[in-house]
Amino acid sequence: METATPLLLALLLLGADAPTDYRTEVERWRQEREARLEAEDGWLSVAGLFWLKEGENACGSRPGSRVLLPKGAPEKAGAFVRRGHEVSVRIEPGVSASLEGKPLTASALRSDTSGGPDVVRIGPLSMSVIERGGEIGVRLKDNDSPGRKAFKGLSWFPVDPGYRAVARFVPSPPGATVDITNVLGQTQKLPSPGEAVFSLGGRELRLTPVLEEPGAKELFFIFRDETAARETYGAGRFLYSELPKDGTVVLDFNKAYSPPCAFTRYATCPLPPRRNRLPVRIEAGEKFSSHD
Repeated sequence: METATPLLLALLLLGADAPTDYRTEVERWRQEREARLEAEDGWLSVAGLFWLKEGENACGSRPGSRVLLPKGAPEKAGAFVRRGHEVSVRIEPGVSASLEGKPLTASALRSDTSGGPDVVRIGPLSMSVIERGGEIGVRLKDNDSPGRKAFKGLSWFPVDPGYRAVARFVPSPPGATVDITNVLGQTQKLPSPGEAVFSLGGRELRLTPVLEEPGAKELFFIFRDETAARETYGAGRFLYSELPKDGTVVLDFNKAYSPPCAFTRYATCPLPPRRNRLPVRIEAGEKFSSHD
């Protein structure tokens, strides 16, 4: 491995104060992040996650239903039927449901492993099938959820150009992977194209990204720093960057943000690998406060 040069490890310093165009761009990104979070079908609307057993799984607001809907929903809405890795849904007569905008009575359902899961809608509720480590579940979203209604906005560190780092990108051998464990304790190997080497406060740091899917157009960094469980979410934060160009990659920590698990206990967030636990404070990006 080549010795890092000061130039390649230096931060992209934009001056003592962030130029208006840079600050405006980051603020716009933050507004878009908040809008996605509180949108219909956003993470604030997540209201349940129900793991399916083999065979028929009752769906409705009746107590004891495997897929339990909130009060006000039909007591017997129908059932999700699991046969191995295949899931279908059956809707009870008289219940108004839709799939892709069309009336629904029964249908096979694609899960999120297809890239775009089918979404079953009943009034303000929507349901989709997810797969995690061999387990199959139904994620429920409610546009009238208390969490969405009570949301008062996000908190951020001030925009600081000193946390926009230009990192040297060190490629990994072909086929390299990283073990990523989620909050359920399930571990999967994700492809990792290399390592980002950068400097903060005169200290050399490294972060290893993964690719979320074949043909991914971005690097995905899952990291934790010394602000975690104090100013930022305890489990860590997410950061995306463009793919490497000319041997470098830009890490803009002003756009670091909390994972979905910061807003709902029904998410299945990946956790930072040990190598991505930084021994420094990253006072940039999204802060955390309870949203319960």
